Amino acid sequence: MKDKPKFLADGMLGDLARWLRMLGYDVKYEAEMSDEELLAEAARSGRILLTGDVELYRRASRKALKVFLAEVGDRNSALRRLNQRFGVRLTLNPKLSRCPLCNTPLTPVGRREVSAMVPPAVLRRKRRFWVCRGCGKVYWRGSHWDKIKEVLRKVSSGG
Repeated sequence: MKDKPKFLADGMLGDLARWLRMLGYDVKYEAEMSDEELLAEAARSGRILLTGDVELYRRASRKALKVFLAEVGDRNSALRRLNQRFGVRLTLNPKLSRCPLCNTPLTPVGRREVSAMVPPAVLRRKRRFWVCRGCGKVYWRGSHWDKIKEVLRKVSSGG
């Protein structure tokens, strides 16, 4: 099995970075990195540079870096094209997911561990939780889960 691609997203693609993280991909994203810093980091790390900037895309291409040009504001098209070009998986699996905020892999936890961190109604209704050991955020399969899955269905079907 080949290694999953790792990405480096420019400041314009924070939304795409969050989605890729939820899908289980390691995405470095720092909104304030300059073009020069992005190019240097992509060269040093071997990460695929995700950019919405045509000029940055051209500069990275001239340096023979792995680079992907995404249309800013069209996350679904970008996900579809990333699937086609790099085999990005378009399914949500919390065992593989990373925190959309800080990129740390999520850890499954018991209800007791999160009892003080989630609303009581959620604790009563839900059985499975995941926590980010990086930023402490707690996740569960709520209504947002269904919305994310619906977006991924549309992306997968070309809609």
